[in-house]
Amino acid sequence: MAKRKLLITGASGFIAAQLLPVFKQRYELTLLDIKNRDRHGNKVAGVVKANLCGGRFARHRKYFDGIDTVVHLGYHRTGTRDFPDEWPNVKMTYLVLRLAHDCNVRRVVVASSNHATDWYEDLWRNGELKFAPNISPRSDNFYGWAKASSEHLGFVFATGFYGRKLENIHLRIGAPREIDYQNYAAADKARLERDLGAYLSPRDLQQLFIKSVEAVSIDNEHGVPWQVFYGVSDNRRRFWSISDGRDVIGYVPEDDSEIKFADSVSALVAK
Repeated sequence: MAKRKLLITGASGFIAAQLLPVFKQRYELTLLDIKNRDRHGNKVAGVVKANLCGGRFARHRKYFDGIDTVVHLGYHRTGTRDFPDEWPNVKMTYLVLRLAHDCNVRRVVVASSNHATDWYEDLWRNGELKFAPNISPRSDNFYGWAKASSEHLGFVFATGFYGRKLENIHLRIGAPREIDYQNYAAADKARLERDLGAYLSPRDLQQLFIKSVEAVSIDNEHGVPWQVFYGVSDNRRRFWSISDGRDVIGYVPEDDSEIKFADSVSALVAK
């Protein structure tokens, strides 16, 4: 049986590093990034250098022809810390969606972020809000705004407004990094507790993306093939809902930060 053909943008990045070991076994891959080395300086085999922020459709179309699914992980960092320039990332998402649409790609899976809903977190901490599965994005920072904008871009393409419904899923990734209480100051109890709730383990990250790629149908209640799921493990301290991910694509996370990082939890309780 022929392997499904996937195109991955941002293939030298942090998230891609967790996906590639299983993706290489499962799919036929085309890997794109502006660099072919990871954050540690190691060369990532098979990466083709391409700058998708350039907006040149004709130049990049060849990478999308014949592709079944695009996994869009690419991110361009520019501007200052307080005022980052996120326009290139919104434009890049548009280019990816547009090329996927024009080249008859079946589905696009986009790395969104929990930061698309940052503004709600103070309400949650104060007991004024419970996160719903499909909560509308509200961010208080430009990074989150760009991710929310990309989600809405995907919806436009999914409606069929341009003549064909382009299936797309946006994954609001939580905290995909290991947790060690020694990295938190005594005053950081709230941040430690939040990271325990937002944790996403490597194998749950891999499962979430694989399920997003391979799910037969992702139509919402209105028949639009567009979904937004939170990417977190089955953490007891989880505050985002993953019920829609379970229902639509069968995401069943296996890890719980409460168990995996028991030492950190004990330190949190002792503070």
